[in-house]
Amino acid sequence: MHYAFSSRTDTGKARANNEDALLIDEAHALAILADGMGGYNAGEVAAGMAVASVGTSLGRWLASAVPETPASAIRQAMADSVSEANRAILAVAQARPAYQGMGTTLVLAVFRDDRLFLGHIGDSRAYRWRGQQLEQLTRDHSLLQAQLDAGLLTPAEAAASTQRNFITRALGIEPRVELELHEHRVVAGDCFLLCSDGLTDMLADTQIATALARHPGLARRGTDLVAAANAAGGRDNITVLLAEALGVVRSGAQQTHAAK
Repeated sequence: MHYAFSSRTDTGKARANNEDALLIDEAHALAILADGMGGYNAGEVAAGMAVASVGTSLGRWLASAVPETPASAIRQAMADSVSEANRAILAVAQARPAYQGMGTTLVLAVFRDDRLFLGHIGDSRAYRWRGQQLEQLTRDHSLLQAQLDAGLLTPAEAAASTQRNFITRALGIEPRVELELHEHRVVAGDCFLLCSDGLTDMLADTQIATALARHPGLARRGTDLVAAANAAGGRDNITVLLAEALGVVRSGAQQTHAAK
């Protein structure tokens, strides 16, 4: 399977700086997005450290992995790279008073042929757009989601809640953090969206679906999503990372049927 990637990040209308960070490693079909938190630009530091650390260690591991590498080994490599990043962020936070309490969410995608290995921490999300249908693949690690799961709030009450940004899991806060991992089958034409809550706090899933349906190109989709979030208020940094499964690329007499 061949993949194309595109991304867009924007400060939004209310923030002075951008505490989101992203990384695309096309050579190893790796995509990472982080949304930092903390004062004195500490969130920006945490998010940047997360994508740099995970991107370097996991990218190096993927470069050495053979095609027959078992799924369990890929998941373990993802978890190990995130644990390493967590320790590094926590060490900096403890060493520098201005960075105390800094942390970051993370959503991480590794594409291997027709499989997606997806990991996340916090409330940055991943979606799949398939056959004109949008499906959320991650479940927020947040107080709001916990209240929904417990039946303490209805979806309508949750949409109006003022506690949308209280997360229950983040990198850089505790010595250990658990990366929630799932595996998904990929078919040609699938489009995957990784995003910070600057998008999902501003737009309902139906609005995200409308933006994805409007244009086929990844770059135009990213532009439309960011513009829609800003039009809705832009109360936070907005970052979107898109990956599309174009099809199987074969050499020799069997040529690619990947979309152009």
